[in-house]
Amino acid sequence: MSDGQKRLQELRILIDGLDERIQDLISQRARCAQEIATIKHQSGAENFYRPEREAQVLRAVMERNHGPLASEEMARLFREIMSACLALESPMKVVFLGPEGTFTQAAALKHFGHSARTVPLGAIDEIFREVESGSADFGVVPVENSTEGVVNHTLDMFMVSDLRICGEVELRIHHHLLGLGEGLDGRKRIVSHQQSLAQCREWLDANLPALERLNVASNAEAARMAAADPALLAIAGGPAAEIYGLQKLVSNIEDEPDNTTRFLVIGRIETQPSGDDKTSLLLSGQNRSGALVGLLAPLARHGINMTRIESRPSRRGLWEYVFFVDIAGHVCDANVQQAIDELGQEAAFVRRLGSYPRAVL
Repeated sequence: MSDGQKRLQELRILIDGLDERIQDLISQRARCAQEIATIKHQSGAENFYRPEREAQVLRAVMERNHGPLASEEMARLFREIMSACLALESPMKVVFLGPEGTFTQAAALKHFGHSARTVPLGAIDEIFREVESGSADFGVVPVENSTEGVVNHTLDMFMVSDLRICGEVELRIHHHLLGLGEGLDGRKRIVSHQQSLAQCREWLDANLPALERLNVASNAEAARMAAADPALLAIAGGPAAEIYGLQKLVSNIEDEPDNTTRFLVIGRIETQPSGDDKTSLLLSGQNRSGALVGLLAPLARHGINMTRIESRPSRRGLWEYVFFVDIAGHVCDANVQQAIDELGQEAAFVRRLGSYPRAVL
């Protein structure tokens, strides 16, 4: 046996020992989770999921990581361990904008891990109703894309729903051209969600300008249609290709390489401070000159960074608008609370949609 073969055998023996120790430690962690569940049951607690606690754990994992695995990869491993342990405490039902294979499902799995039970629904308002009724623990909905802007339906639902924002997920979006068989010959149409078609417009104009483009409800629906018709090409993500048995004919056709979509986790719980949080507000100004400046002034006075503002028709009167505002900080922070109190004096109304951990991964 050569020296290289001997060293290979030694390393394999070492890995076997490490695997045994890792497995034992995971089992110890799971038993701790079970004991926590028992204590929570005895105290009458209804909520077992703590978004702020998970965010703190994942941040600590990334901070103490020294490689060779990337910090994001290490955090994803711990996310799955945490997901499995949480399922021992209380299995969670998470609804998302379906069908199977959408980017929203990918966001739900990224945030909750694969031990959560993810259930597809057909529309954003259905997701809100399912969580409001208590039939699901949480929902995941898209809210904005880095190139195509906000998802208006999601914002509009917050005007009529009492649900809280409990977390956010940022997902890098890679679009692939999918189809049955090989090659592009004989294809007649390209199907996808309108947002995906828009995010791949330049590539499509340059490479497949003659093919008709058809909007459908979701990328996963496009993949399902392409799986039944060899004349169709679908634009969708990798999971949809696997679920519907399609080939990746061209990968990463998005026009912007940093194309990212932000998703919100909605639920009925109040999330405690994690140390790095956001707060989302719904504001309506008085119908007078300078109303928007008046709304923003309390934030500036208290040194609060506004990370996003969007306006939407209020649906209560012609040319009346509400503003969706994201700020840095948690409502428990003194400066945030003071600013919100002052906003209450300036605005026609103020509603806090939720304070939640900033996206970790």
